Amino acid sequence: RNKMIKRNKTDTVVIHCADTPEDMDIGAEKIREWHTKERGWDDIGYHWVIRRDGTLDPGRPIEMQGAHAVAVNGSSVGICLVGRGDNFTEQQFITLHNLINTTKDMYGDDLKIIGHCDVEPNKPNCPGFDVEQWVKDEFYG
Repeated sequence: RNKMIKRNKTDTVVIHCADTPEDMDIGAEKIREWHTKERGWDDIGYHWVIRRDGTLDPGRPIEMQGAHAVAVNGSSVGICLVGRGDNFTEQQFITLHNLINTTKDMYGDDLKIIGHCDVEPNKPNCPGFDVEQWVKDEFYG
C-alpha cells in the first residue's frame, strides 16, 4: 500500500511514459483509476500528467512523495507523458519544457532531469526517448 508522505527534499525530476497507443487520449483521472483501483494505492503515482494535446493535468500533490520510481520516490517529482516514445506530440514536449522550468523555479536550477529507465533497469523503454540528450538540446543547446 502506497501511503502519502511529505517529501523532505527534491533534487530530481523523473520523466515517464504511460506506454499507451497514439489513439488513447487519457489524462490523470484514468491513470489515477489504474493506480488506486488496480494497484490499491492512495492516489496516482505521478505529480503531473501531460496529455496528448499538451494539457497539463495535476496528479498527486506536489509536496508529497510520488509512487513512480522506487529508488527516488522520496526526493523526486514524477511527470508522465501520455503515449510512448514513438508517438509523443510536439505539444507534449513544449509543456514538458515549461513544466521543467517551473519545477526548477520551485526547487532550484540544479535539479537532475532523468528518465524512468535511468533508475529502473527493468523499464528500459520508459519514457522512450533519450532524456539526457533532450535536456542538453532543450536547455543547454
